[in-house]
Amino acid sequence: MKKSTGIVRRVDELGRIVIPKEIRDEFNIYEKDPIKISVSGSSIILEKYKAKECTKCLTKCEDRDKFCRNCGEEIK
Repeated sequence: MKKSTGIVRRVDELGRIVIPKEIRDEFNIYEKDPIKISVSGSSIILEKYKAKECTKCLTKCEDRDKFCRNCGEEIK
């Protein structure tokens, strides 16, 4: 669903734009949060990035399980 906010921002000389505070607040985006950038046709899509994390130790986890390899072995 595409919703227009009516907000227009200019790209600065370093290629940056500012995401308005109202939008950051709505999506719980805080300073230093990683943002995923993708392209679909002629649209640029920004999404808050959430890496998969182990439920127990909160480290990044590549597996589809809820636990990283080390914690999974511990639990077994």
